[in-house]
Amino acid sequence: MIQRILKLSFLLMIAMSIGMGMSGCKSKKKLAREQAAAEYAIKVETAKKDLLSIINDEGNMSLQQKESKLQRVKDMNLNEAEILALIREAEEVIKVEKEAIRRKQEEENRKKLEASSMSLDDYFALIAGAASVDKANQKINEALKLFGSPDTPVLIIISQEGDIVDYDKPTTAKKYLDYLKDQKKNLNEIGNIEYDDNGKIKLLELIKKDY
Repeated sequence: MIQRILKLSFLLMIAMSIGMGMSGCKSKKKLAREQAAAEYAIKVETAKKDLLSIINDEGNMSLQQKESKLQRVKDMNLNEAEILALIREAEEVIKVEKEAIRRKQEEENRKKLEASSMSLDDYFALIAGAASVDKANQKINEALKLFGSPDTPVLIIISQEGDIVDYDKPTTAKKYLDYLKDQKKNLNEIGNIEYDDNGKIKLLELIKKDY
């Protein structure tokens, strides 16, 4: 009888242990699900905050910072309607800002082109019409300050038909200015000027006046 009672007690303990183990597994799974849900909610909230900071920015972030922040949100791959809508809105904000920067740069380049064109035209005329070699060399040295280096490429268009452009033999700023000094006449007009980050001419394109 005692052995039977002990045996039943042992089986009961085993059953209780199994039950507690299963309950523990269920609790761990539930805890893991709750933790994953909390982490996801944090990601969504962080993404929303970052996107709104782009959309509502009033000049505190650079364009590059906005693009980097937007890309980080995209990399989260959050399939939430609100987040996807905010992403599209942030993309539009960045697009508008890029266009504004492009227009501003074009306007600055146009002003630089006008200013430098007048200055270069003046130097071209002064060098070609110099009364002496010394005077011409003086103006050449002054004009070279407008260029990134004496070896800045100078291209001369001799003919153009549609998108097909024929250039004369490439030369450099120094060689072209010396050419003006020697020829004592300027047969080319300025077509295009490209600048480096320091505002110096990095490429000069001329157009032959009689082509």
